[in-house]
Amino acid sequence: MQTETGFLDRLFHLSANGTTARTEMLAGITTFMTMAYILAVNPAILSITGMDKGAVLTATALASCLGTVFMAAFANYPFALAPGMGLNAFFAFTVVLQMGYSWQMALAAVFIEGIIFIVLSLTNVREAIFNAIPMTLKKAVSAGIGLFIALIGLLNAQIIVANPATKISLFSFKQSVATGTFHTVGITVLIAMIGILFTGILMVKKVRGNILWGILGTWILAVICELAGLYVPNPELKMFSVIPNLSAGAASFVPASMTPILGQLDFSNVFSLDFLVVMFAFLFVDLFDTLGTLIGVSSKANMLDANGKLPRIKGALMADACATTIGAVLGTSTTTTFVESATGVSEGGRTGLTAMTIAVLFLLSLFLSPIFMAIPAFATAPALVIVGFLMLTSVAGIDFNDFSESIPAYITIIAMPFCYSISEGISFGVISYVVVNVLTGGQKKISPLMYVLAVIFVLKYILL
Repeated sequence: MQTETGFLDRLFHLSANGTTARTEMLAGITTFMTMAYILAVNPAILSITGMDKGAVLTATALASCLGTVFMAAFANYPFALAPGMGLNAFFAFTVVLQMGYSWQMALAAVFIEGIIFIVLSLTNVREAIFNAIPMTLKKAVSAGIGLFIALIGLLNAQIIVANPATKISLFSFKQSVATGTFHTVGITVLIAMIGILFTGILMVKKVRGNILWGILGTWILAVICELAGLYVPNPELKMFSVIPNLSAGAASFVPASMTPILGQLDFSNVFSLDFLVVMFAFLFVDLFDTLGTLIGVSSKANMLDANGKLPRIKGALMADACATTIGAVLGTSTTTTFVESATGVSEGGRTGLTAMTIAVLFLLSLFLSPIFMAIPAFATAPALVIVGFLMLTSVAGIDFNDFSESIPAYITIIAMPFCYSISEGISFGVISYVVVNVLTGGQKKISPLMYVLAVIFVLKYILL
């Protein structure tokens, strides 16, 4: 064991980063558990386009595994990669269903986007953008992501639901009882609420691995409720069994073939204006979602140096770019750095060993998919809500007495959950920071690249 620990220490510089192999692996398991939902959600979304659902599941697991390995190898950071939420919806609902392009053409757009990202990463453009963003906005991005992932958790658990009168509202237990859906939906909302409190109590008690135990505890409670008849699955309401389905025996553990989607890229429309618009949209959202995630998570983990720069960021950005390119060939939408990486960081993950642990689990998920896919979204929701709280604490580093700094920070924070987009939060933050400071005499603290970014963001809203 000492030899193994020494090897891992040398490979991932554990001691230098103030961590241990046990901490890193636990952090990796925690991150994986909070993002394992992508194994079920991504195939469900992309299959709407006509893509084979089983093949997409296999592609999702492999793209996530390879992308996360790249992160460990290129940058030694604890960040995980997988096909991004929002980007997969844009792929399916906008590009294919609304604009009428084939999924093969959409994959080609993702592939070219990845190639452009590789070039931008090699030429330091993405790194320069990261470094140009002021520290105040970086802290705001971290806090904004906290609110954003908390909202994702609340929506996944249906604690917060759509409401035609108030846009969103709290789930109504009274209505679920009246409509006869309490044992299908209502009970899961209650389980998620209990899970949030349970995870919070574990944190207060400083139980090691509290977020992971929160996920497992919530899932186990759901299993007990299903066995007791308190939870009744209903696929029509998208409420599925939380007990692993092993009815096919050994065949349940055989990964689906990727043949229907592997390498199916259509470049026939590559020079059309519509193709360029689609490719640019993928490029823009992926660029600033990735930068936002890196800023937010690394800021919370105290990985930024005194100048607000992230060491080895070029490797992290290159990992993201390569993952996007390879993911398109495998047959999935844009693969990007996942905001759920914050859960592992909150557990103490600081190095690529966390990422390698996540990668191994994604590889194993190919053969254990019935188990991982049985973990419902409402069981991982408590982790997202609690991690949202941890990231929100970054607001303490913002000087609210300096309105030229705090007002753009505030706009950044509220834009992320309200626009349901990390990239929109960054856009509004950069624009407001430049405008407020230019009009109040603070031009000296604005870098030239910030002016360029502000103009680009304004043009984006005008042209796209």
